[in-house]
Amino acid sequence: MTTYARPRLIAEDDPRYRAHVAQFVLLRKNQKAMRPPRQRELFGGQAEAALRTWLDARLELDDRRILEYEERRNRRGFIKYRELDGLHIAARTAHVFEIKASRSASALRRAIGQLQETRAILRLLYPVVAVTILLVDTGIPADQEALEALMSSERPPPRRPELFAEVLEALPDLHFCTSFEQTGDAERVGLLRFSVEDIIAIAGAENLALAWEEDDLEPDEPPEPRPTSSLYTTSEPNETPPDDDDDNPMAAAMRRAGLK
Repeated sequence: MTTYARPRLIAEDDPRYRAHVAQFVLLRKNQKAMRPPRQRELFGGQAEAALRTWLDARLELDDRRILEYEERRNRRGFIKYRELDGLHIAARTAHVFEIKASRSASALRRAIGQLQETRAILRLLYPVVAVTILLVDTGIPADQEALEALMSSERPPPRRPELFAEVLEALPDLHFCTSFEQTGDAERVGLLRFSVEDIIAIAGAENLALAWEEDDLEPDEPPEPRPTSSLYTTSEPNETPPDDDDDNPMAAAMRRAGLK
């Protein structure tokens, strides 16, 4: 059984956190060199920055976006960290935002699991914790016709992707919100969906990596093994990141920490 203890919210300049990240970077130097980020990966980071600005105009975001906690399992404890894409604190209530750019509706399944863990940890600090996913749809098939066209294309995905409606139906804990005012549920996971056009309207096309056709010209490569580390992990240390994510979480974490 896994339990959590001693959580604290810290800023990115926290000395203990910076030392932890520096140790992680040192470990990475002995592993395979990271490839340059793809256009979709760059867009994922840019979309996150744009939506954080969009959020900040609607509520006050807390600068303490790093959650440090102890994970206890089999009588052993491990200090871990995870980044919160957005955090709003009001009285005894915390509202956590997860920003995800993806062309796979299945990414919502993983996001829900991560956010439920985050909610459980933060409830040790705040009695009420709301969680909301801000999903940037970068190509989720809209309907069965679009899905069939994708699967019959020159480079179809290795697995049949789920339709957005299928995921919503399969996840009763997910509350699809049509406006920002509908977010803030303390029990379910809220979901706001954004299009690429929405992000362009916020950030401007000139500030976004949109040449995604360049990614299609690159040869496919197997995913890198996840290094053994407690940096930003919400799953087992040796689990490889899913190949349909538009961003590598470890590489993105290092970029956001200013160490890559």
